[in-house]
Amino acid sequence: MAETPANKADTGAESEPTGEATGSGKGRATPTRREKEAARKRPLVPNDRAEARKKARATVQAQRERARIGMANGDERYLPMRDRGPQRKFVRDYVDARFSIGEFLLPVMFMVVIISFIPQAEVAVFSFVVLYAFLLLAVVDAVFLGFTLKRKLEAKFGETRVDNGYRWYAAMRAFQLRTMRLPKPQVGRRQFPS
Repeated sequence: MAETPANKADTGAESEPTGEATGSGKGRATPTRREKEAARKRPLVPNDRAEARKKARATVQAQRERARIGMANGDERYLPMRDRGPQRKFVRDYVDARFSIGEFLLPVMFMVVIISFIPQAEVAVFSFVVLYAFLLLAVVDAVFLGFTLKRKLEAKFGETRVDNGYRWYAAMRAFQLRTMRLPKPQVGRRQFPS
């Protein structure tokens, strides 16, 4: 006797256990497409625009504050690409641990500007000579810092693995006042990294 499709359905239903009988299954009906789409729908424009704008502004402000604090603390997730990596951290820590002539350049320039208001020409000329001499000393100090860092980085990371641009990075950090550096210094004076 040949099985008809109705007979197949009857025998298949009898032979396979249902989900309730075995204790497995999701226990609810599969939602229809219409129900899923209705659940996903949100209005394009919120009902209370002012409240939505306040919430968005507060969210953005909280994210910026987290990023600012993370960057100041040296958290790698919030640092710009130029500050990321173990070599850049080593350079930052080394520069922050030493006294650099360049970090006093901004106060010296400010003093020269104030002194230049004195009506005597000799005083103004002398102040500019002192400024240029100080600038020359700061540049020499930055060059010396670059050679020192090259030796230290090669010893720590290997001669072939030293990234480019560390000298400029160190010089720019050395020319900033210690309190204005970002990320903030993580080491004290004379606490050189090993």
